[in-house]
Amino acid sequence: MEKKHSLWYVILIAASAGMAGLLYGFDTAVISGAIGYLQEIYNLSPAMEGWVISCVMVGGVTGVALSGFLSDRWGRKKLLMMSAIFFIISALGSAFAIDVTTLVLARILGGLGIGFASALSVTYISECAPPAIRGRLGSLYQLFTIFGICATFYINYFVANSGTHEWGLELGWRWMLGYGTIPGIIFLFLLFFIPESPRYLIQKGKDKEAFHILKRINGDEVAKKEAKEIKASIEVEQSSSVKELVKPGLRMAMGVGIFLALFNQVIGMNAVTYYGPDIFRSVGFENNTEFLATSIIGSVQVVFTILAIFLIDKLGRKKLMAIGSSLMAIFMLLIGSVFYFEPASSGVLLIILIAGFTASFCVSMGPIPWIMIPEIFPNHLRAKAVGIATIFLWGANWAIGQFTPVLINNMGSSFTFWMFAIINVICFIFVMTIVPETKNKTLEEIGQLWKSKKQVEKEEKVQEEMA
Repeated sequence: MEKKHSLWYVILIAASAGMAGLLYGFDTAVISGAIGYLQEIYNLSPAMEGWVISCVMVGGVTGVALSGFLSDRWGRKKLLMMSAIFFIISALGSAFAIDVTTLVLARILGGLGIGFASALSVTYISECAPPAIRGRLGSLYQLFTIFGICATFYINYFVANSGTHEWGLELGWRWMLGYGTIPGIIFLFLLFFIPESPRYLIQKGKDKEAFHILKRINGDEVAKKEAKEIKASIEVEQSSSVKELVKPGLRMAMGVGIFLALFNQVIGMNAVTYYGPDIFRSVGFENNTEFLATSIIGSVQVVFTILAIFLIDKLGRKKLMAIGSSLMAIFMLLIGSVFYFEPASSGVLLIILIAGFTASFCVSMGPIPWIMIPEIFPNHLRAKAVGIATIFLWGANWAIGQFTPVLINNMGSSFTFWMFAIINVICFIFVMTIVPETKNKTLEEIGQLWKSKKQVEKEEKVQEEMA
């Protein structure tokens, strides 16, 4: 009897591509440990401090914007390998930077690699994974991202405790940034063992090679059917235009996708991730305990992201996002109040509140936008639409990294966190009134949500006539 598919082969493919999340997670978190030393060495202004952190997003936006064109030209696998090489060079360049300018240039190059990887990783998985487990395998990117963030917080804590403060100023921050070569090398090594995307191969006329991969993944019968569907979808794409995304119906889907991407970034989690040690230092943590406190928050991220994987298909996307955004608004209100009333004697309370906020984020607006955005678009426009939404995501990521220190310096910590509370309230209203529930719906059923009543009636009439 023929084996339906090789489960371990599928897991290898998904896990290898999902490891791109390690790069994103590492780079997101590592700068939080180094920025305190860099600020002291170079006497950075709040705006310059924000630029050192956010410059990586400039490369990220560029990478996302180019990823679709370059991956269609060179292939998914080659571009993913290029992203790993860029990240390794960036980590080494950051570790050996001689001034702020060379550090910024190195981080922009790393951002370019992460932009390629973030746009292609989930796309590659969705093009290779069996439909029955596609959602769970697609969530590996987010899970590896959280693993990367958590591991990096502990690396920062370990490095900070490996020598004196003076050693940290001279070499410690370089070790923090240089450790980025490890996830980059791991990612590059694993990519040698995965195949090219079957969809790309069919697009390039390499049908036999694509069918061999699909057969190994799904078995002979399913592979034949999927190969035909891929060829049909490619023919539709060749006649499709991104202009369709601004037409009635899909225009609403595009708006939902963009706002989900924005809320994923602007509701406050990135501010905690980028500036965690600085936040804890401001309420009295010292002697590297601020790094330990940040590491605890990283562990909370891992636990609740794993929990989210089990809850998403049971409770539904909409319900989890509504619960999460309402809880995050409450926690941000309380965090701002801590800074307003008793900032000097509230270290433990602040850890509890930030942990609560983090847990709420990780079961809702953390993973769900990454899963839901690809779900809401039709097959022939999915890659283009997800690319547009991801550009907005990276742009919002840049804004948070750039302007958080400016806001804290000019408005104060309490008003900054209260601002995030208001954004979470807006997010809650948006989810409750506009975002549809996609739980247990086929992609075709989701597509019907964006069509006008006339379009639905017209399609039903055609189906009746055909019957």
